[in-house]
Amino acid sequence: MSSSLIDRFLGSIVKQGRLTITMPSGERHELGTPAEGFPEVAIRFADNKVARDILLDPRLGAGEAYMDGRILIERGDVMQLVQLLRANKPWERGGLLKTPSPLSRLKNRAKFIASSFNQAASSKRNVAHHYDIGNDLYRTMLDHEHMQYSCAYWAPGVETLAQAQEAKLAHIAAKLAVESGQRVLDIGCGWGGMAIYLARHFDVKVLGITLSEEQLALARERAEAAGVSDRVRFELVDYRDLAARGERFDRIVSVGMFEHVGRPQFETFFRACANLLTNEGVMLLHTIGRFGRPGTTDAFTAKYIFPGGYIPALSETLAASEKMRLIHTDIETLRLHYARTLRAWYANCEAHRSEIIAMFDERFYRMWTFYLAGATAAFESGGMCNYQIQYARSRHALPITRGYMA
Repeated sequence: MSSSLIDRFLGSIVKQGRLTITMPSGERHELGTPAEGFPEVAIRFADNKVARDILLDPRLGAGEAYMDGRILIERGDVMQLVQLLRANKPWERGGLLKTPSPLSRLKNRAKFIASSFNQAASSKRNVAHHYDIGNDLYRTMLDHEHMQYSCAYWAPGVETLAQAQEAKLAHIAAKLAVESGQRVLDIGCGWGGMAIYLARHFDVKVLGITLSEEQLALARERAEAAGVSDRVRFELVDYRDLAARGERFDRIVSVGMFEHVGRPQFETFFRACANLLTNEGVMLLHTIGRFGRPGTTDAFTAKYIFPGGYIPALSETLAASEKMRLIHTDIETLRLHYARTLRAWYANCEAHRSEIIAMFDERFYRMWTFYLAGATAAFESGGMCNYQIQYARSRHALPITRGYMA
């Protein structure tokens, strides 16, 4: 029964490209039609429960079966498998839009309400789950120069990951309109790349904050090696606690951190940022976002990758910031930059496969590459993008035209 159901289920998805499924019995299913730009992938189910697990929860069931070696890829790789499935149903697939049924509305509302909460007490634990697994993994995957674990900026002429990440830092610095002598706060500073870049190129003092002890130690080490430790300071502190101390900053930057805040804390986050900014202060928020309406975090990501995380729709982000009287002075949508970044990370992981397995094990490597493949497909064919939102407390804080960003 599950064999015929999985055939109908995946057959309803795979129309372009070819997916060959070999069942445990040896029975083969050929789905789709070869098409330019769509991969041809062959997989084998190692046991009869794989089909059932996928039908019960496609993302989590497939992810766990792949992690456990119960889905074997015999042609292609996991990146091509996920691409094949997602590209057949792109977010912008066209056609007429229908009004959702009352039952569909109710289900969506229930999922939305049940989506992740991220209180201050659990934030550090959630961050540690992803970032305190060891700096060596991230050294193998990210660019060596800046160790940026966020969307790069693939400007014209940029070819390498390192160049694209430096272009991202320069792009953000331009939007911050940094001036000599200012104090800058980096919320969710990672391994210090943004803070070190700003200190190197501008006459400013930077405070970077994180909740990851692994990131903190390496950020301090990297600032010392870069010769900017007299102008860059890193601290293990929650943004809420920092705001309570009453400190003020001329500029605030936050890159790839807002996704970890959790929807119930959006207003708290922006209230803290507004209170941390000087009256003429400027803030740049760089975050993953959704093209469409608010949604929910899938079960695989919530369980294995980013517990407590939530990808916001632009409407949610602006609604929360507006309540704090922050003016969104500029908004840029990065549509395909993260997909290219993720493919570069995936390639780095493939190149260091044996090293990553030695650090952890085969199951971890499968989990990690499934995560990267799923994320890539979400940015290439799904509803994910990146937003860069510039904020100011005063309408007079920035020039009235965008030329200064060049």
